[in-house]
Amino acid sequence: MTIAAIILIGTFFFSILIEVPIVYALGISSIITTIYLGLPLETIVQNMVKGINVFALLAVPFFILAGEIMGAGGIATKLINLARALVGWMRGGLAMVNILASTFFGGISGSSTADTSALGSILIPSMKKEGYDGEFSTSITMASSVQAILIPPSHNVIIYSFAAGGLSVGRLFLGGLVPGVLLGIALMIYTYFISVKRNYPVSDKFDFKKAIISFGDAFLGLVTVLIVVVGVVGGIFTATEAAAAACVYAFIITFFVYREISIKEFPGILMKAIKTTSIIMVLIGTSSAFGWLLAYLRGPKLIYDIILGVSTNKAVVLLIINIILLFLGMIMDMSADILISTPVFLPIAMAVGIDPIHFGIIMMLNLGIGLITPPVGPTLFIGSSISGISIEKLSMSMIPLFIVMVVTLIFITYIPGIVMLLPNLLIP
Repeated sequence: MTIAAIILIGTFFFSILIEVPIVYALGISSIITTIYLGLPLETIVQNMVKGINVFALLAVPFFILAGEIMGAGGIATKLINLARALVGWMRGGLAMVNILASTFFGGISGSSTADTSALGSILIPSMKKEGYDGEFSTSITMASSVQAILIPPSHNVIIYSFAAGGLSVGRLFLGGLVPGVLLGIALMIYTYFISVKRNYPVSDKFDFKKAIISFGDAFLGLVTVLIVVVGVVGGIFTATEAAAAACVYAFIITFFVYREISIKEFPGILMKAIKTTSIIMVLIGTSSAFGWLLAYLRGPKLIYDIILGVSTNKAVVLLIINIILLFLGMIMDMSADILISTPVFLPIAMAVGIDPIHFGIIMMLNLGIGLITPPVGPTLFIGSSISGISIEKLSMSMIPLFIVMVVTLIFITYIPGIVMLLPNLLIP
């Protein structure tokens, strides 16, 4: 069993080091280990099918499609205008707009990469034009996009709920709300001090009438979030039903109310959503096979014994898990990370008294930071592509923002009330 575990983990990490795509790394390591153990290869296929044949996972493609529709339909511009009306009067106003727009848009798309693509293509050139340096403009766009992982609705939270054995999606949505806003506030505080230091411009004077008009323009888009959160939290919808309702609403608002794009563009939007969904579902399948083998080889039990053998102190255990998750986030796709890490680390966290909802949000922020870190971070690559700035320069400019985000992570980790306040209050 020990040799088989070494083969499984070793082959997987070796494949990643030689830049084999994560889905193939999971599959190859699973197949090689299965052959070594003398198990039938049908076991791999059976566990892949079992992993994706789950009704709750239908919420994932619906959330992705709703985000794609709203992202293509002009809602990004309306949210930027609303954010500009609310915070554009502050020092470094356009950077503040960037963060607040990510708060709004993250609640619609649920995706860091979608957030960076939609908002970055508008705001990064605008910030450069107003005198912000390119590295800062791109870095703050990428860092603020991580709010999308925390603020509901997030399809990654759905995946965590599934991996954790069917946790309440409503409680998870509520658990991510305050941490997501806290991250945005932390980034705004940092941005303000940097803007004062570098004398970045103030964009506009505050105009209450303009703010009301901008809110009215963006309101129908923001209702998408209300449909999902209120529907799930209030027990009106399941997560899957809420996601489907959000899709229908987004379709109607985009093509028949805003009408900034033609219905002829819907097939292209649908194909983008199908492509993203396909990638995630294949990852879920291969991760399920890999996870089954890991459990068969008693890998989670071994890690459980090692970590709790070092210390049973809650603070120390959380520190160890955070460090491991930050590292895994740097080298693995987020969906695969959630599926593989949850069965390993959740029992350890629960053993020292951590609520599964609390742990899930800790994991989301950890892995969200991984989206903007080299060598794998997809959001980092999108930011580089939009701005034309090299990965190396962006990685260096991100260091102060990494510190801000890690400090936020520490607060969320060691002050459970930040996460648990709303879930315990609204869905006790």
